Amino acid sequence: MSGLLPRASALARTAGDTIPPTWLVLVGILSVQLGAGVAKNLFGVLPPGAVVWLRLLTSALVLLAVARPALRGRTRADWLVVTGFGVSLATMNYAIYESFARIPLGVAVTIEFLGPLAVAVAGSRRRVDLVWVALAGTGVFLLGRGGGDVNLAGVAFALLAGAAWAAYILLSAATGRRFSGTSGLAVASVVGVVMIAPVGVAQGGAALLDPRLLLIGLAVGLLSSVVPYTLEMQALRRMPPRVFGILMSLEPAAAALMGVLLGEFLSPWQWVAMACVTAASAGATRSSRT
Repeated sequence: MSGLLPRASALARTAGDTIPPTWLVLVGILSVQLGAGVAKNLFGVLPPGAVVWLRLLTSALVLLAVARPALRGRTRADWLVVTGFGVSLATMNYAIYESFARIPLGVAVTIEFLGPLAVAVAGSRRRVDLVWVALAGTGVFLLGRGGGDVNLAGVAFALLAGAAWAAYILLSAATGRRFSGTSGLAVASVVGVVMIAPVGVAQGGAALLDPRLLLIGLAVGLLSSVVPYTLEMQALRRMPPRVFGILMSLEPAAAALMGVLLGEFLSPWQWVAMACVTAASAGATRSSRT
């Protein structure tokens, strides 16, 4: 078993060098939304906090086994940055799962995308970015008036997830400058596991001892974290970040389609709202210089 993960990692790197990077990103998006669909179906017997904890636990164990981060010689600033990264990671995952439990997947992910959109246009002095902000604002307005199964708590959790996603992007870059490879992400995942553990264990209770539920929860971790993280890292080795960002703008549409498979049907105005935010995210990413 000790040699299984390194061999799997080497196989993933080999596949990443032969498969077109666009396909790696698209498969990663589908994997994330499939994991979200499985998680939402699980909420009836295992609350969101417990599912998030299993997801983070899975990714932390795999990343630690593969990255084997060196912890000696780290400065206080290193630990503050990676701890903040872990807090943003845990908050992002917990908030979006709590949102999934209350509102449709497509709506939740569309609102969450306001976080990376804000990062893309923050500090910009170009007039074109005002267009993307206005387009995203129109999308949010339409979501509020689009009817359907949307409640205030679900929207609030999605907004929190978006804010955490924005912090995650900034702290991910800072962590990458201080930790090599995926070692920073591995340490941050451990921080997230510790942070969510009280909520996850309290919500899950005895259900966490059910082998069937435990395996499904671990599958969510693989689909939602391990597989997409691995594919995205491989894709970014051979793809400009702006192209990657544009492809990632397909996340709301993928989430909405997964929601349809779960019986979540959006109103026409909600589809238009989702298209507005997706277009704003793609446009802001395409015009970004960084």
